[in-house]
Amino acid sequence: MSTLHDLAATILSRKGADPESSWTAKLLAKGPEKCAEKFGEEAVEAIIEAVKGDRARLTAEAADVLYHLLVMLAARDVTLADVEAELARREGTSGLAEKAARG
Repeated sequence: MSTLHDLAATILSRKGADPESSWTAKLLAKGPEKCAEKFGEEAVEAIIEAVKGDRARLTAEAADVLYHLLVMLAARDVTLADVEAELARREGTSGLAEKAARG
């Protein structure tokens, strides 16, 4: 299993856990909206580090973004496998064509 799959499995195992027992359980207990808000905050922090050009800080923020994306997805019962299936569906399709098809 990959690190992302391991992380997604850990996040899923925290759903319904005591919010005092883990940060992930605490985030999930606050609901999908809070999870989305936290993902947005982390994405902005990653953007800032990308603009600054600090590779180490960008790497750390990117890890935070991936974690919070997986938490947000879990809060809405979307799995990493669901996202991978969507990426596989798009494979071989031009990004420009895919975007145009979405309208």
